[in-house]
Amino acid sequence: MSQKSSQNAAAPLSNELDMSAYWMPFTANRQFKANPRVLVEAQGMHYTAMDGRKVLDGVAGLWCVNAGHGRREIAEAVERQLLTMDYATAFQIGHPGAFELAARIARIAPEGLDRVFFANSGSEAVESALKIALAYHHARGQAQRTRFVGREKGYHGCNFGGMSVGGLVNNRRAFGALLPYVDYLPHTLDIKRNAFTKGQPEHGAELADALEGIIALHGADTIAGVIVEPMSGSAGVILPPKGYLERLRAICDRHGLLLIFDEVITGFGRMGAAFASQALGVTPDIFTVAKGITNGAIPMGAAIAKREIHDAIMQGPEHVIELFHGYTYSGHPVACAAGLATLDIYESEGLFERAAALAPVWEEAVHSLKGEPHVVDIRNTGIVAGMELEPRADGAGKRAFDVYQDCFANGVLVRQGGEIIALSPPLIVTESQVGEIVDALRNALRRVA
Repeated sequence: MSQKSSQNAAAPLSNELDMSAYWMPFTANRQFKANPRVLVEAQGMHYTAMDGRKVLDGVAGLWCVNAGHGRREIAEAVERQLLTMDYATAFQIGHPGAFELAARIARIAPEGLDRVFFANSGSEAVESALKIALAYHHARGQAQRTRFVGREKGYHGCNFGGMSVGGLVNNRRAFGALLPYVDYLPHTLDIKRNAFTKGQPEHGAELADALEGIIALHGADTIAGVIVEPMSGSAGVILPPKGYLERLRAICDRHGLLLIFDEVITGFGRMGAAFASQALGVTPDIFTVAKGITNGAIPMGAAIAKREIHDAIMQGPEHVIELFHGYTYSGHPVACAAGLATLDIYESEGLFERAAALAPVWEEAVHSLKGEPHVVDIRNTGIVAGMELEPRADGAGKRAFDVYQDCFANGVLVRQGGEIIALSPPLIVTESQVGEIVDALRNALRRVA
């Protein structure tokens, strides 16, 4: 990014915002506050920056605004609910919206997964899924099944359970001891054999067999479950090799392990179906969602379990709480209203089907960046893509961050993590806007050293 563009973007903020009090998440705070990027409005496919520039959203906010920004239907549903009933506890009390939203999610979920436990984020959804898995085994007289198996490069949120089963070292290194009894499968990123693959890569299904080694080491009767992302978004859009998830499913079935999919990113149309498990043809026992459940408008998440898992826990005297778990805002009335309005939009506008139809256009566009400076790999599925760059000698991540800043200065928002540029625009993106996103990246790659 040019120095002039950077100064222009930051100038209007100098006397308007006191940024000192806000400790920003997953942000280099000192760097940001020296050169801030601030958004003030959003509509459709675009943000408006504080300096008045329109910025095309190439990342759906943060993988979540699948139906585009400023949806009046969601805003009006939220307003109606706030004026009707702003809050009701979910502990020993119910409200219609929570039951209706759970039923609507169950109808579009993979067959058999029809019991929905609400949380407030992807992180909480993962914590809920892990606890449900443990409670299930306990209820079946197998309380010794306390071990989980995650995967290298996995991301499952920022709470202690999710960090423990996740495999991103920077998310863990400052926080001491995490959950005990966690093992990790090897990640499936293999640029040497699978670079520039369109869709699922050919090589790497055998990596799932590492689960058999973990089982042999500890005993199947000590392991509660395996948790993976069907597509690893935060690690850089890492796709499962062909046959990999099928092998995991078979091994879990053989040894009585629960298979948990983290679909916080992939849920609600991102891969051309309601959920990635449907797009990939492998059904988990539990899966988590968040982000697109409300189009990002109101925080919400959920863990969705097979009925037999739920029913196994529903035992003992009927007046006794079966699962001692939940949150003050589980199934919040306003979040449920936003969720119901969001599902209406997905259905009425056919956005999941639209994503599937647009996927080939998206694939060809993003792979047209092959051969541009510094690009060592491009990975894609549905309406999502990851581009990996060669690191510079002055530090990993600096080149990709410069590309990110260049794109923002020139009107396109992308996501950067390490040397990865990730793309996941709202599912309403047009073919011409796909071209704008790719052209902005192409130009940035050519400008950045």
